[in-house]
Amino acid sequence: MIAVSAASGAFGRLVIDQLVARCPAERVVAAVRDPDKAADLATRGLQVRIGDYDRPTTLKDAFRGSDRLLLISSPELNSVRRAEQHRAAIDAAGLADVGSIVYTSFLGADTHADGMTAAHHVTERVLAESGLPHTVLRHPFYSEAFLNEGLHTAVSSGHLIDGTGGRGLNTALRSDLAEAAARILTEDGHSGRAYDFTGSLWTYGQLADALSRISGRPVVIRDRPDRAPGVQGWLEDQIRSGGLERQTADLRDVLGRPSVPLDRAVASLLSAAALGK
Repeated sequence: MIAVSAASGAFGRLVIDQLVARCPAERVVAAVRDPDKAADLATRGLQVRIGDYDRPTTLKDAFRGSDRLLLISSPELNSVRRAEQHRAAIDAAGLADVGSIVYTSFLGADTHADGMTAAHHVTERVLAESGLPHTVLRHPFYSEAFLNEGLHTAVSSGHLIDGTGGRGLNTALRSDLAEAAARILTEDGHSGRAYDFTGSLWTYGQLADALSRISGRPVVIRDRPDRAPGVQGWLEDQIRSGGLERQTADLRDVLGRPSVPLDRAVASLLSAAALGK
């Protein structure tokens, strides 16, 4: 039995899709906060159980009978609270006699305990101290943070705003990371390992070229004169400092194939109909 926590979220659903392609649906447990929002998973034959990070008592029952558990990190923004939720889930996994845990961490969490990595750093230590067999998957930023609906505006205007100073980014699509997680959950030989995942390094210049080729309309780079607001601004700060340029293990090590190319990812987002061609 394979259990997936936070299974009704965007990443969890992608993992579920990959798992049911590899094993019988009835062997997959979807642990969710609200079963009503996962009714479609039940109709596919999955076992849907209440597993709420904010209600630790639900987690033991959600994980019972599982040989492997994919512990998807909580969306909680407060790092202290987030780490407490993860600790409760790991404790519950121990009480439920889960065979092994696969945890979705973040790049750098093994060496840094600040900002994005704070709760992940604590969780990796808790896992190590738990004595439970486990595998750590350190994710980069999702490519979807950059390959989004805003690219339609870039095609229409002919300008792609670049706040990165021309530096490269190591990101990965959720779909590639989900496939990697499903492979690790259904294959042997991964316990005790930690994977630092990224896709291929890419730049906004390459993104502008891809937009031009796919849309048939010229798209050129325009530097952002000021810092972007909110999360986008923080991301751009990270890129400018080289924080998203770290070279790590390519996803092909687990996928057995190259990660999805930039052109294909852009093409799937920018369909001919959406571009008005």
